[in-house]
Amino acid sequence: MNFLNFLFVTWDVDPVIFSLGSREIRWYGLLWAIGFLLTYRLVAPVLRKENCPENWPDKLFTYCIVGTILGARIGHCLFYQPGYYLTHPVEILKIWEGGLASHGGAIGVILAVWLFSRLIAKKSIWYMFDRMMVGVAALCFCIRLGNLMNSEIFGYPTTLPWGFLFVRSHEWHQLYEGLACHPTQIYEMMYCAVAGIVAWVMLKQGAQRREGLITGVGLLIFFGTRFALEFMKNPQVESEIGMTLDIGQWLSIPFILLGIHLAVKAFMNQESPVQKNKK
Repeated sequence: MNFLNFLFVTWDVDPVIFSLGSREIRWYGLLWAIGFLLTYRLVAPVLRKENCPENWPDKLFTYCIVGTILGARIGHCLFYQPGYYLTHPVEILKIWEGGLASHGGAIGVILAVWLFSRLIAKKSIWYMFDRMMVGVAALCFCIRLGNLMNSEIFGYPTTLPWGFLFVRSHEWHQLYEGLACHPTQIYEMMYCAVAGIVAWVMLKQGAQRREGLITGVGLLIFFGTRFALEFMKNPQVESEIGMTLDIGQWLSIPFILLGIHLAVKAFMNQESPVQKNKK
């Protein structure tokens, strides 16, 4: 064994926290729940500070939970394994067996916030997202930590000293036995943290007065970095092998373009005063 292997991290974390009979309680599910709770705790004060109606945070929270989970599950099934799931539609319902796509989750939450904006808030969808981006970043951070706890969605082999040996992953044993791989889950956690900090600073500076600016910058950080990181990530499905751009990169492009559009449009438009809503 190369002496550098002593610097590598042997990742041997059990994805199951504990079991209740035949039911397993996993870190992944718990971290999703923690992520949603953090999102609520971060977004609710922002809305209340602007004197939005008291029931907005609770209703928005419900819309986003449903939209994110449905979008992430349906997105995985249709983006990565459409042939299988379209011929076995009942399998789509088995969320507990794994298979959630971040791009699908993004589409799902966009639709959920759009509905909330039209039916409840009567405001632009970007008004809402500008005030949600800190919470969205926290949720994404928790999801990527969940991926790490599952020893999944890691990168190609690396000789860098912070490479991980994912000893609990069957895929790692089949493809890279003994080789340290990029812990791309941690890389993605880092850009989620950066996106959250940037959004928080922009809120403090009043950037929400330029509608869509915080959302546009957030999309560029999330999906621009995601696009770059895909070059070092192991293919998630067999159909990605040999692709110049993988499925995750193709799905990131529309979000990158949307981020550019929102940021440029926000800079070109004049600042608008933050509207106060009656409780």
